[in-house]
Formats: sequence, structure tokens, C-alpha cells
Amino acid sequence: MHKEITIYDIAKKLGISATTVSRALNNNPIINVKTREKINLTAKELGYRHNTIASNLRKQQSKTIGILLHEVNSSFVTSVLAGIEKITTQEGYDLLITHSNETEIREVANTKNLLSKRVDGLIVSLSLTTKGIEHFLPFTKRNIPVVFFDRVPDDPKFTKVIIDNFQAGYQATIHLIEQGCSKIAHITADLYRNVYRDRFEGYKTALKNYHIKYNKKLLYVCDLDKDATIKAVNELLIQKPDAFFITNDFAAAVCIEQLTQKGFKVPEDIAVFGFNNDVIGDLIRPKLSTIDYPGIIMGEMAAKELIRQLKNKNKNIKLPSNTFVIPMSLIIRESSLKSKA
Repeated sequence: MHKEITIYDIAKKLGISATTVSRALNNNPIINVKTREKINLTAKELGYRHNTIASNLRKQQSKTIGILLHEVNSSFVTSVLAGIEKITTQEGYDLLITHSNETEIREVANTKNLLSKRVDGLIVSLSLTTKGIEHFLPFTKRNIPVVFFDRVPDDPKFTKVIIDNFQAGYQATIHLIEQGCSKIAHITADLYRNVYRDRFEGYKTALKNYHIKYNKKLLYVCDLDKDATIKAVNELLIQKPDAFFITNDFAAAVCIEQLTQKGFKVPEDIAVFGFNNDVIGDLIRPKLSTIDYPGIIMGEMAAKELIRQLKNKNKNIKLPSNTFVIPMSLIIRESSLKSKA
């Protein structure tokens, strides 16, 4: 096994101090250009490799950012990760990615693991079952910045990156109403979670503003997986809805498939509106109307804000918590265009 070359080996070969070598390798202007060039050339000849881990430990940094996701198998989460990675790579940070698989127990375990790994900061999207946020307090006590995105806590102490989910739910419902729908079924996930609660409130407000009475029998809360969605569609069809507003594109695609199998025409008989602008919405027939959820922009914003806090932390500047709202938009396709159909 070859011995790892250190700054002391370079110093011994050149007959100079290790401090001078260290300063030269870090391009310190205290060392003149000619000496720096000589030291760098010798380092290259000897096969010296900079020990990033040791350097970071001296600076009390890991140069690692922890990522805690609620899942990993969705195009939205993938796009958020792409946005995060773009910014963190530019800033010289590595990512340590974990996911809760939609359970609070696993989320708590992952936070403990990331804390033990000495991450410099944390970017989080909460699981469906998470109720408390006590497991993030050890980070704040150690002055480790935490930025939440998408699924965020109500606590104002934390920085959050979201879209206006209320407006998204409101505008999707208004679109369906303007297509002539008045019995709009709403399939969504746990209303404790901010994203689903806010979309539901937007849905209800749209009905109210158009003088359509809210019918709780048209609301169905489930996990939005295939089996749960099939069950939801079958039970809601008893109420004879003329539209479905579903807060997930995969579940909306399952809904269209179920309606088609049962002999309903989409959108002529029943209109369908999804959420997230996943790839599946453009592949299914009829193509799915949905809400564009700009994951890459959300990831970039979350990463930029975290790194801004890290830089100001090193300057001992206390930053206020903020909520950043990313613009969203409706994507209208065939599945909701009942009037044209």
C-alpha cells in the first residue's frame, strides 16, 4: 500500500516549513508566486492529494447538506433534487439524501442520522404522518440552518419554500366550474399536511364564490396510491359527480383509467383535473389538465436560501425566517375541457 503524501513530505523535500507549504497550496498571497509555483509542482510530482475532510474539520464544516424527502419515486421530487444539486454543486457542497417513505418514525430516525453526520444544513419535505417538529430542534439549537419546501410546518421560526396551494386549488376548481361542472369530487391526502389542507380550502372557497354548496360526501381523503384511488373513485361515483379534482397526477391518471373502464367518457361525462404536472399527465389519454409545480425552481430557491444562511452564519449574522412563494400555473389539456367536448 502506498503511503499518502502529506504537506510534511513536500516540506521535507524542499527544505521548508509545513506552514509555508500549506499556505502555498491554499494560494495564500503571503507566499510569493515563484515559491507557490515550485511547491505546487513538487506536490504534483509527489502525488499529493488535498485532504478535504481534514480541511473541513479544521474549519468546523462538513461541506455536506442533508436532504430529507418524503419520497423519492416522483418526478416532482426528482426535479426538486435537480434544482438543489445545481446550486449546491456550484457552491462546493455534497448532498446526503434520505427519505422518510411517508412515515414520521423514519423521518425522526433520519434526522438523528443526519445530525450525527454533522451536516452543515438541512433541506426538508415533511412526511404525511409527521405531526410534531421536535426532531428538528437539535439542529436549531446548534445553529444549523433548516429550510423546508413543499410540505412545511406551520411554525413561523422556520424558512419555507412553497407554492400558493390555496390559489392552485381555487383556480383548478374555478376552471371546472366554468366548464359547467357543479358536482366536483375532491380526492386528496391527509388534510393535516399544509399542501393538501390549502388546496382543499381553495376548492371550498371556489364553490362558495360560485354559490355551489359544499358537499362533504364529495370529499375523499386517502394515500393517493393506486388501490386507494380506485376505491375512492368507486365510492365517489355513487354521488354522481361531473368532475374530479385530484391533488396528484398519478391518482388522476388512475381515475381516468377507472372511468374509461366503467364506460364513462372523459371529459364529456366526467372531467378530471390533476396536480403536479408529472410526465404521466402528458402520456395518458385524454391528456391530463393539471397544476404546474415548478420543482427545479423550488429546489434552486431552497438551496440558495440555505447557502445564504450558511454564509451569513459564518459572519455571525442572524437572519429572519422567511416564506418564499414560487409562482404556479394551470396547464389545461383535454381531460377538463368539458364545454369543448
